[in-house]
Amino acid sequence: MSMTNGEAGMRDWTDKATRERLEKDVAAVKSDIAALTDQITDALNTFANSASKQARRGYKQARENMDSTLDDISDRGSAMMDAAQDAYGSIEETLEDAITARPLATVGVALGIGFLIGVAWRR
Repeated sequence: MSMTNGEAGMRDWTDKATRERLEKDVAAVKSDIAALTDQITDALNTFANSASKQARRGYKQARENMDSTLDDISDRGSAMMDAAQDAYGSIEETLEDAITARPLATVGVALGIGFLIGVAWRR
């Protein structure tokens, strides 16, 4: 069975039309993929920008909290130091008053404490 010229021409025309239609379809798919790629890129950039902004806000808030905490600790430390200095001054005054009021008893207590330290040191 051989093909006639008419059949061969019709077949070429059909193949050419099919090829053109396929080329148009492939071009449309490529265009759709390019558009989809652009949309995905835009979405990822938006997400990255949003995440970056949230990270910066979180860092800023954490830093502010840390600064506030350090200020509180510094204030408490200063208050404790003041209280310790006041207590030291009070103890000093109390010891000075006790030594002035009872000098012999104070010397006796000091000798006793020295003796106990010496005995403990030997062991």
